[in-house]
Amino acid sequence: MTRKIPFEAIENFRDFGDYAAGQKRIRKRLLFRSAHQAEASEADLAAMRELGIRLILDLRRPGERERMPSRRYAGFDGQVIENHEGTDGDDPWHVFLKDSDLSVQAMQDYLRVYYDNAPHEPRHIDLFSRWFETLATGPGPALVHCAAGKDRTGIVCALTHHIAGVHPDEIVEDYLLTNDPERFARRGPGFADHVQELTGRRPTEAAMIAAMGVEAEYLHKAFEAMKARHGSIDGYLEQVLGVDAKRRAAIEAHILA
Repeated sequence: MTRKIPFEAIENFRDFGDYAAGQKRIRKRLLFRSAHQAEASEADLAAMRELGIRLILDLRRPGERERMPSRRYAGFDGQVIENHEGTDGDDPWHVFLKDSDLSVQAMQDYLRVYYDNAPHEPRHIDLFSRWFETLATGPGPALVHCAAGKDRTGIVCALTHHIAGVHPDEIVEDYLLTNDPERFARRGPGFADHVQELTGRRPTEAAMIAAMGVEAEYLHKAFEAMKARHGSIDGYLEQVLGVDAKRRAAIEAHILA
């Protein structure tokens, strides 16, 4: 199966369904993930209409949404889950970039700390909880996205795979599909321009790739943080996100075939 779905101006768009899940399989063309849709072309919007998206989880901060408002196709009446708490005045990523030496090591260290904290960030708990609550109702094809569709999105999609029963190796394999050399080449210069505008300094190509990509250890960091405080990933899902046996069964009923 080809997971990546080409769009003119929506990056990192792919189907994260159609994985084996025990004796069953996640339905294809039901679960999608991507970067933001602020630059979506008319052709992109038409393609999203064809996919029949009924639920969108927008994991971005309020300031991110204000700077890059999502485009929707005419007549879109699906549900959008977003969080309105907080402002972007002290965006941790921007603070980091301004104070950083912009080295590969600095980018990687930032992401390690980010993933260690992400599962228990109050905004994430709210968004993740509502995602699973809504997914249990079977609203139809769903899209998860943040700004780049890699970190916040990666954690939610990995948890969704875990609930479904996808093998851990395949969970990581799907997560690592973000590391697309063509995307790095296409979007990297714009990313470097943004960093230079923000900091007055331009990152190297290697640092740019470190910032735009993902590593298996990052996702493992998030999982280990869940296990350390709740005994297991399942413990985190139930104790923090409210995914008890009943909700889990409802999610499985809707996404598995």
